[in-house]
Amino acid sequence: MGVPAFFRWLSRKYPSIIVHCVEEKGKECNGVRIPVDTTKPNPNEVEFDNLYLDMNGIIHPCTHPEDKPAPKNEDEMMVAIFEYIDRLFNIVRPRRVLYMAIDGVAPRAKMNQQRSRRFRASKEGVELVEEKNRMREEIIQRGGYLPPEEIKERFDSNCITPGTEFMDNLAHCLRYYVADRLSNDPGWRNVTVFLSDASVPGEGEHKIMDFVRRQRAQPNHDPNTHHCLCGADADLIMLGLATHEPNFTIIREEFKPNKPRPCALCGQMGHEIKDCQGTAREKQGQHDEFADTMPAAEQEFIFIRLCVLREYLARELTMASLPFPFDFERSVDDWVFMCFFVGNDFLPHLPSLEIRCDLFLLKGYLTQNGYVNLERVEMIMQAVGVAEDNIFKKRKEDDAEQQGPAYLTTGQFAPHALGRRDRPEPVQNARHQAYDMRMQSREQHNKSSAGPSDSSDSRGVKRKAEDSDSEPEPEDNVRLWEEGWKQRYYKTKFDVEVTDEDFRKKVVKSYVEGLCWVLRYYYQGCASWKWYFPFHYAPFASDFKDIKDMFTEFEKETKPFKPLEQLMGVFPAASGNFLPQTWRNLMTSPVSSIIDFYPDDFAIDLNGKKYAWQGVALLPFVDERRLRAALADVYPDLTPEEVKRNSLGSDIMFVGKSHPLSDFIHELYRGTEIPVELCHGIQGTLNLDDDPILPDKPVRSPIPMLRDISQNSAIGIPNKVLKPGDWEKGNREPWRPQLGFNPNRQQAHLDQSGFRALGDSVFRFVGEESSILKWKKCLNVCISPSNGPH
Repeated sequence: MGVPAFFRWLSRKYPSIIVHCVEEKGKECNGVRIPVDTTKPNPNEVEFDNLYLDMNGIIHPCTHPEDKPAPKNEDEMMVAIFEYIDRLFNIVRPRRVLYMAIDGVAPRAKMNQQRSRRFRASKEGVELVEEKNRMREEIIQRGGYLPPEEIKERFDSNCITPGTEFMDNLAHCLRYYVADRLSNDPGWRNVTVFLSDASVPGEGEHKIMDFVRRQRAQPNHDPNTHHCLCGADADLIMLGLATHEPNFTIIREEFKPNKPRPCALCGQMGHEIKDCQGTAREKQGQHDEFADTMPAAEQEFIFIRLCVLREYLARELTMASLPFPFDFERSVDDWVFMCFFVGNDFLPHLPSLEIRCDLFLLKGYLTQNGYVNLERVEMIMQAVGVAEDNIFKKRKEDDAEQQGPAYLTTGQFAPHALGRRDRPEPVQNARHQAYDMRMQSREQHNKSSAGPSDSSDSRGVKRKAEDSDSEPEPEDNVRLWEEGWKQRYYKTKFDVEVTDEDFRKKVVKSYVEGLCWVLRYYYQGCASWKWYFPFHYAPFASDFKDIKDMFTEFEKETKPFKPLEQLMGVFPAASGNFLPQTWRNLMTSPVSSIIDFYPDDFAIDLNGKKYAWQGVALLPFVDERRLRAALADVYPDLTPEEVKRNSLGSDIMFVGKSHPLSDFIHELYRGTEIPVELCHGIQGTLNLDDDPILPDKPVRSPIPMLRDISQNSAIGIPNKVLKPGDWEKGNREPWRPQLGFNPNRQQAHLDQSGFRALGDSVFRFVGEESSILKWKKCLNVCISPSNGPH
């Protein structure tokens, strides 16, 4: 999520939303490891029904961790992922559903950000190798010592993208993992497991939200369901609020700043590569037996309780004497929408970030059911636009005056990580320490005003060099705090004159479309797979004029890229080894018609920021028509295995042999609806799999170090969850998210062929009698395995 420090700001403003997780550890007896019994009540004193895992937040730290040695091969990576999921399952202990979602093919609006990240990662990797070689030569010339350079293939994290062999292998390994746990772990026995791998289009967190919304709209949904979502992205907080579920919790790793990392050159702790002196490593242990170990504490987890955040927001957003009825749920939607202006994954942030909203002036809410009231948005933009000049000047003054603490205090007043349970270090006299803090701050302020100083004091820890304000600031040619800022901005960033009204309207129109697209994405799903913001920079708030009629509707029936097509759209040429040879040549061949999509180097505009990672990568946008035209010539070169990896799939649903739905699934016909009373109200369409996991049939382990499952008790079958388009096709009316249950609302149930699988009489029949045998009898009447519905 592109909201800078959003979680840190939120947790400081509303501290009670953070709770430290209580985690039971397994025991060891006579060399035998005894796992935690997850069938027992949750030690956190709250029972969760559903656990959702945004898997990419698990895959990345398990494949290339920053605080411990990296796995040696893919098999060790898979085992690390399994252990991480086990740990989360142990903490949360879901009783109904476990949903694991891996990022699939993303909408075009997201692909631009993915493209920027992957090109940056490739560029930084090349720069790191060059810097290591340069530093190695300098240290050796000085007579320093460095360990022999290991010839080790660098793990390219870009392989964690749909369509690669790594992601295909991960899907197979997770299927084995789920079957193993359902067969052997009592805590998983009655849990319904969904695996949405990289072949299923959509980002992981949005596939999860889509699942939650669809089940929430079902008549059998339990409104008291307690959801728990695992992920570290800040937008998960907003997505959780957007569901309007009363019981929603987010679990994430506790953030601990300034964690030690080894030097990339000598492997020792305590310094970075630029400060490496090439000194010999000290012996670790009497016989150097701890040489290959890295001191690292196990990361702890915290809960973010959105139910408590909703209470905070209710106190802050509730306003009396409004000229219209106050609706807290709609005010939450507006709060989420306003956060989009300060940054998200799909739009650049506005140059002026300070946005205030007065509901009295607006005379209503900004959003409703995922749709934006542009007339009221324009009122806000114009109000901000009037103050834009003063905002920029005030920001410059604040930056000049803000010295910040020149040291970090110790003892009782030392800062601690969020959710920390251990007690702070006590002091002998708190009043004396407070006096010392004031005196130290005054001395540092006087010294900084007189000139730079390197002195330090034993009462505090001096700030790191990279945090110091004494570093040279990047050159800012726009100078928003000076007169003529708008002319300089458009000339510098867009290379157009400010008098070009048509161009400014074009940028504003695209941004307005983006606001509508993002809100729809959060509340209803992907409105268009093709839309994206075609500029690197945002317009000014004062440019938002006459925007009411700038947006009507998105193009219908758009489709996502296929996995290999997305790889061509987001990968740099350096990661072309994950693609077929002829496709790879399009990235490197001088005669390629799309060679301009893959520059070897590119500029990074700091855009007023201090560090390169905060800047804007000025990459060319991919022209979809040119890309598809170029790929049409190389599509025939795909092998059957590559064709399979390039296809789109469905979620896989797993249940154990003792699950109430097991017998029903075992005798399925193709395209059968899930009986809601057998699976906690979960609804969707089940289809047969080409390689099913069935009870009493062995499951072969894809990882040599893990055993095969000889006594399998799990069933795995594809499951299609209803989408907004299915609803509109079946009911011929626009889909709207439900904030409450409407018992008179009819439900449409469509399988992959688009037909209504079961009639209203079937659902009435099920309402009266719920036995599995009568369900089977009814299905024999309603659906023929060869001729489809009757």
